[in-house]
Amino acid sequence: MQQEKLIKNYIYNTLYQILVLIAPLITTPYISRVLGATGIGIYSYAQSIATYFVLVGAVGTTLYGQREIAYTQNDPIRRTEVFWEITIFRFIAVTICTIIYYFIFAVHGEYSAVYKILTLEVFATAFDISWFFMGMENFRLTVLRNTLIKLCGIILIFLFVKTPEDVQLYTWCLTLPVFIGNVSLWFGLKKYLIKLEHLIFSGIPAHIKPILILFFPQIAIEIYTVLDKTMIGIFGSDIDQVGYYTQAQKVVKITLMIVTSLGTVMLPAMSAAFAQGKKEEIVKNIKESFRFVFMLAFALIFGLIGISETFVPIFFGKGYDLVVPLMVVMSPILLIIGISNIIGKQFLLPTKQQSAFTISIVIGACVNFGFNALLIPFFDAIGASIATLLAELSVTFVQILYVRKQLPLRECFRTLPRYLFLGVIMFLAVRAVGSILSDGVISLCILVFIGMSVYALELIITKDELLQLGLEMIKKKKV
Repeated sequence: MQQEKLIKNYIYNTLYQILVLIAPLITTPYISRVLGATGIGIYSYAQSIATYFVLVGAVGTTLYGQREIAYTQNDPIRRTEVFWEITIFRFIAVTICTIIYYFIFAVHGEYSAVYKILTLEVFATAFDISWFFMGMENFRLTVLRNTLIKLCGIILIFLFVKTPEDVQLYTWCLTLPVFIGNVSLWFGLKKYLIKLEHLIFSGIPAHIKPILILFFPQIAIEIYTVLDKTMIGIFGSDIDQVGYYTQAQKVVKITLMIVTSLGTVMLPAMSAAFAQGKKEEIVKNIKESFRFVFMLAFALIFGLIGISETFVPIFFGKGYDLVVPLMVVMSPILLIIGISNIIGKQFLLPTKQQSAFTISIVIGACVNFGFNALLIPFFDAIGASIATLLAELSVTFVQILYVRKQLPLRECFRTLPRYLFLGVIMFLAVRAVGSILSDGVISLCILVFIGMSVYALELIITKDELLQLGLEMIKKKKV
């Protein structure tokens, strides 16, 4: 495994994952002021419903397809067959889901106009082949093509969304780029696929069982990533609570992508290593991944908490004070999901232990649903945030139990206290400076600079191995 290639793919995939959320994040300061919490709540609630049908339409083919393509990287004939078998199966499933979604939600309902527009987002799932390029470990093409599309979406929002009544226009601006972006990826397939004399549809049934095995954990994942918004909309005191929760989640999610992108990059590489029987390489990479996640997660967690009170009013505007405690409650999931992402995507899935992965996710979903039902009626969005935190803890705990005899977990967690300590010192420095500054953009920039500088200085003083590795690679590039 070439370390330099993994680092490049990590950077590309981080950019891709951030890009998925960057359009709404860039436009959030504008949209939060134009549409308000109510408009954002309406869109987020309707979009959460559409997401279930997107999930069912994809039927677990995203992770499965990425893994299977990774297995066939060096076999163009089989790679082409696998691509078309999975794609055809996915297209049929998405088409059925689109029809059901339209007639249940888009024809009637309180927000039927928004649901109709989101029909295109559901159908767009049929054309999403990003899993293929990730399986081929080519993240560059996906990033470049989607960058242009997302930028167009941002421009459309600023051009057409002007009043609180423009929720439908806002939905169009977010939905069209998804469809166009998915279709555009097809133009990059030519160099990877060969011409087949005919498609063998008989090969499709062989994929159904393993696809369904991965499908169930993905349903469970969505239960505590999307169902939160649905349940807040149903059990919460008002639709505005969905808006507050959505805004806090956007900030945490964008930082989470930085942590979890490593798992997406490592999945095909680890699958290839497992196929070749390189167990020592798998364990070595797992230990390095743990250290990398600890270094990033603690910096981001304490950074978010440290700047939240200054950041929220500047970024979202007036009336979003509740987002501050929501961000504080949600921020620990950066570490918790980072750990489960390593165990799940980098070990359980590549080593074909899907059942363990599925059980952990299902347990997490049950915990999330139960605590949502218990806490949301009394604490609204705060209750949903606590439920999410408890759900992620349960997932990670169950996965640790499964791999405790397969991985040297004591060695993996050895550096956790060290980075926790560095994060706390950085947080104290940020809070100390923040206490003497007035609110404003300049103050926010100073706090971010202080946080980054203190953490970087700590890494230099302690001669952090990961930092030294990065510096060595930079030096080699210059030579």
